[in-house]
Amino acid sequence: MQLYNSLTHKKEKFIPHEQGKTSIYTCGPTVYHYAHIGNLRTYIMEDILEKYLRFTGLEVTRVMNITDVGHLTSDGDTGDDKMLKGAKREHKTVMEIAQFYTDAFFSDCKKLNIKTPDVVVPATSYIDEFIRVIQVLIDKGYAYEAGGNIYFDTSKLEKYYVFNDFREEDLAVGVREGVEEDSNKRNKADFVLWFTKSKFDSQELKWESPWGVGYPGWHIECSCISMKNLGEYLDIHCGGIDNAFPHHTNEIAQSEAYLGHEWCNYWFHVHHLNTNSGKMSKSKGEFLTISLLEEKGYNPVVYRYFCLQSHYRKSLVFDWDNLNNAVTSYNKIIEKTALLLNDTSGDIDSTEYNRLMKNFTDALDNDLNTSLAITALYDVLKSGTNSVTKIALIKEFDKVLGLDIIENAVKVNQGEEIPAEVLELVEERKSARKEKNFALADEIRNKITALGYEVRETRQGVEIRKI
Repeated sequence: MQLYNSLTHKKEKFIPHEQGKTSIYTCGPTVYHYAHIGNLRTYIMEDILEKYLRFTGLEVTRVMNITDVGHLTSDGDTGDDKMLKGAKREHKTVMEIAQFYTDAFFSDCKKLNIKTPDVVVPATSYIDEFIRVIQVLIDKGYAYEAGGNIYFDTSKLEKYYVFNDFREEDLAVGVREGVEEDSNKRNKADFVLWFTKSKFDSQELKWESPWGVGYPGWHIECSCISMKNLGEYLDIHCGGIDNAFPHHTNEIAQSEAYLGHEWCNYWFHVHHLNTNSGKMSKSKGEFLTISLLEEKGYNPVVYRYFCLQSHYRKSLVFDWDNLNNAVTSYNKIIEKTALLLNDTSGDIDSTEYNRLMKNFTDALDNDLNTSLAITALYDVLKSGTNSVTKIALIKEFDKVLGLDIIENAVKVNQGEEIPAEVLELVEERKSARKEKNFALADEIRNKITALGYEVRETRQGVEIRKI
């Protein structure tokens, strides 16, 4: 398998540190709000990576953190903790917010067929480990105290900007516009390992430490949780491309300073989901969630399919037309599979099975090219081999793709009636057309399409059929 390594900027053959086994660390959510569908694109692609590695026969251990403290609203180590921001917004405690949005996140993952990682660790459960590692960094001369905080000293490293060729003098203060420079830092690139400054007295979650009452910085948690659960050598570190700097850059700095050797071999970064107005972001206010897609009549698995149609290293543009096209394409796969289930005679054609399986594995071996893997699925449906062979292949493909193909094809063959929700929308559309509110009628038609049905006006009246 060839994987693109963000650290070396090239595709490399994937060779795990230990034969037959592999370790994956996933940057988990900061649980102060719902995950938007852009966040979830990253977790979908990471899920495909994990499932394909298992598919190839590797024993996989995957660890994910839950950030329930320490992630500030600014990359410049300033602003409120995002968890505190969420608590203020909803007039709840930080831990109430954390539990609610952790549950919401895993509920969304379940709807998208994203496997729960083998180990899930809330940051607040590892405070003692953070303190221990920070003390080692101080003892080794990689960290210093200033203004009540503990900072990592980036000047002690041979190379800090491992993902990009930044120069220190070119680094914008705090990365983002409007962020004030922290005068306690010896170097602009230094980052906080532990906060104790008095301006964070409003922080709800605080712990005793050798440096005073405070709480950890965001970056230290991922290093500690990974090293504690996966050891000194990590195979693959995953995350969104916006985590590469500063978060993953800082993880590498502190982990390798602590360990004294290289830490992670492969860095897997998923690119943004964009709308027509730019990158989807919680900071912009309104954002799309899985629940909102469901309210509009979309099956969450269709959003997963939508994501798989594009390569993870390409930005993906979301709009409703694109999603409706995915609905149509997905429903065709289900209908074609449903027809195959009606013919179960004969034996598996091993020659054709191996040929078509190779198309699928070649696609995913080529830097997890899910777009070509979907093409391989279509090749199966279009091939001249028998239905038994096709069904066997689809079942195997879906162990990785996670699209519920057989399950939904079975439902089609059970002759399910037109859902009441669709019938209600058809009546609403009739009323809108009668009132000459054609914009609303078109919007309702899109909802009907999203549910997998098509409505037509005929001389005999309205015709409803499954797409």
